[in-house]
Amino acid sequence: MAQAGMEVATLAGGCFWCLEAVYDQVKGVQSVESGYIGGQVDAPTYEQVCGGRTGHAEAVRVTFDPAVVGFRDLLEIFFAIHDPTTRNRQGNDVGTQYRSAIFYHTPEQQQAAQDMIAAVSQERLYPNPVVTEVVPATQWYEAEAYHQEYFARNPLEGYCTYVVGPKVAKFRQRFLALRKA
Repeated sequence: MAQAGMEVATLAGGCFWCLEAVYDQVKGVQSVESGYIGGQVDAPTYEQVCGGRTGHAEAVRVTFDPAVVGFRDLLEIFFAIHDPTTRNRQGNDVGTQYRSAIFYHTPEQQQAAQDMIAAVSQERLYPNPVVTEVVPATQWYEAEAYHQEYFARNPLEGYCTYVVGPKVAKFRQRFLALRKA
């Protein structure tokens, strides 16, 4: 539960390790948790989610101070660090658990997400149509402890070096004003 004055954004854009590693570095972000959302299985395990039959997406729950960083800023980062045009896929990660989705918590977040998708589409930032789902947030299930802060604890692991690291570098280069000091 977010503290007073804080808001929560829940985003899915492929492997949660990538999103967590980036949002951990955004000023105004109090915490980032990796977890599962959007499916029909209660308290799923990582193995169940990876099996692709739970309906859950790997996602992050970002608790942030809207006086420091806005939801729209978080969405701008989101659309810059993953490919929102590949249905149920990010790179070599394939399955519904890797879908691009914004799980909104308020009507204002829903509208901001729809407006951002319209802007990204109108600006033709990608050669293919945006397929990001905008759906209400449902029950959140925190991922197992070994997934939390995975990149921070395992920066030299192969997936982190070749997939997560470049996304973090892209964020650092492109969003200098939004980086924590």
